[in-house]
Amino acid sequence: MEIAQRRVAYIHYTLTNDAGVVLDSSRGAQPLAYLHGAGNIIAGLENALAGKQAGDKFTVRVEPAQAYGERDESLVQQVPRRAFAGISDIRPGMSFQAQSSRGPMRVVVTRVAGDMITVDGNHPLAGEALNFDVEVTEVREASAEELSHGHVHGPGGHQH
Repeated sequence: MEIAQRRVAYIHYTLTNDAGVVLDSSRGAQPLAYLHGAGNIIAGLENALAGKQAGDKFTVRVEPAQAYGERDESLVQQVPRRAFAGISDIRPGMSFQAQSSRGPMRVVVTRVAGDMITVDGNHPLAGEALNFDVEVTEVREASAEELSHGHVHGPGGHQH
């Protein structure tokens, strides 16, 4: 059975950046399960998986536009310390939920300089090409409940 719309695919993957640094991997754990066509994974990887079947192994390079997008420098802002009311110890690397004109978004503190805090709303992998080494382990039809919820249920998927 091929990976296609309304089907569940299980994959093992190793994700590396262009320097060859492993960023994430499912190896040694359960395979990642996703509902094809539901936007559960980045577009470039989902497009590369279409038509594949259990046992297929391949590598794919996903450019930023089909992954987490290009870096948007307008999402890097300096914010006065008073915006972090009730938090006395603010350090680089800390993340916070912020309200923006685009709705809620995660920001990461990148610099603390006196009363000004620099935050970055870009995804940590924005602007990076991603390299996937993939093995398809299983493909099956999605259940009616999975289709109505837009994600996989059970092992490797959402539990509820």
